[in-house]
Amino acid sequence: MSAVISFCAGAFLLYWPYLWCRYRKEDPGAYGLRWEFDKRDIMQTLAVSALILSFLTIVAVNWPWDELPRRRGLWEALNLGASGLAAAVIEETFFRGWLQPTFEKKLGPYAAIVVTNLIFAPLHLIAAPRLISLCTFFPGVVMGLLKHRYKNLTPPALFHFIGNVWAIWFFPTSIGF
Repeated sequence: MSAVISFCAGAFLLYWPYLWCRYRKEDPGAYGLRWEFDKRDIMQTLAVSALILSFLTIVAVNWPWDELPRRRGLWEALNLGASGLAAAVIEETFFRGWLQPTFEKKLGPYAAIVVTNLIFAPLHLIAAPRLISLCTFFPGVVMGLLKHRYKNLTPPALFHFIGNVWAIWFFPTSIGF
């Protein structure tokens, strides 16, 4: 039953923004619902990912409350990366591709990033009901800034995917970003 619910939720998050645009006769590109693969943008996103995840790795290794929950092997973590990629594409389409630009029209870009992530982070409690899931707010802000800077979904989705693989490796009891 939960697989059906997950599938339906994923389909909604992925297709709703496009249906919204079609219904309103708006160009999806006006929301930034574009996937562009500019080499420079991707390289900058990889650099941002390396910097932030290096810092988070130091935090994870020195995590004071529990033992480091790294209980999966690298191969298993990479296999789970496929679900991390799907989650990145689906969530970025909805949150950064549609919700954030919708809020931007009324609130401006930076307030829209914060408000979007005040919705994004608590929704992670559904899949992983642990307070650490709320920490997805912070990488969500980074993803929002990447979307704002590059005006397309590839950089935040790439960061999201890399973050999900990292979270699967370091915090397998959580779901990722």
